[in-house]
Amino acid sequence: MPDIRMRLEQVQERIQSAAARSGRAADKITLIAVSKTHPVSVLLEAIEAGVTDFGENRVQEAEEKIGVIGSGARWHLIGHLQSNKARRAAAIFDCIETVDSIDIAARLERICREIDRPNLDVFVQVDLAGEVTKSGVEPEKAAALAEYISRQERLKLKGLMAIPPFFEDPQLVRPYFRRLRQMRDEFAEKGLFSGGATGELSMGMSHDFEVAIEEGATIVRVGTAIFGDRIHPADAQLT
Repeated sequence: MPDIRMRLEQVQERIQSAAARSGRAADKITLIAVSKTHPVSVLLEAIEAGVTDFGENRVQEAEEKIGVIGSGARWHLIGHLQSNKARRAAAIFDCIETVDSIDIAARLERICREIDRPNLDVFVQVDLAGEVTKSGVEPEKAAALAEYISRQERLKLKGLMAIPPFFEDPQLVRPYFRRLRQMRDEFAEKGLFSGGATGELSMGMSHDFEVAIEEGATIVRVGTAIFGDRIHPADAQLT
């Protein structure tokens, strides 16, 4: 079992350093601990160490964890959302960061009405590199999706999210982060984000979150650097 508190402190120090290099305040950057495949006991240890936000990839796995931990944390869906999982996702997550089509946005809006959820924070996930293994809306269609969400009553568009290609050298990811920031700025000028906000940027993971912060990330999603190597689902025990 990794020393989560020590690892978390190291990640926070790296966030502070990256923020300082870019002339930004570290407390304006939200750290999402990516907890997929890790058991509830590990998540509870992370909460004791100071984690407030968790990112989960699968609705069913998250539902079991949320059933135990509940409002003790804020829960983000960061994995692809299948339409048949939308109802459960809308009911249990605080934020869905992976809206990638008008169809799924319309379904979430309708479900929020049906379950009487007054608002649901969402992000548009953008597929910056056109990778077949990655979800996300094509960049040229992202504005139309954002505009659609901005017209909904229950969905609240908070920002943009991306999972760029993996490179051994994280500096090679910088252009992708920069492009997402430019898109965010364009959407903000159009007033597409909820409440007229400037919009969040959810980008950067364990391997490259420092570069992401330098390019404007306001949310980073870090798993391995906090929890150690991922547990294989077949070996995971949720409680």
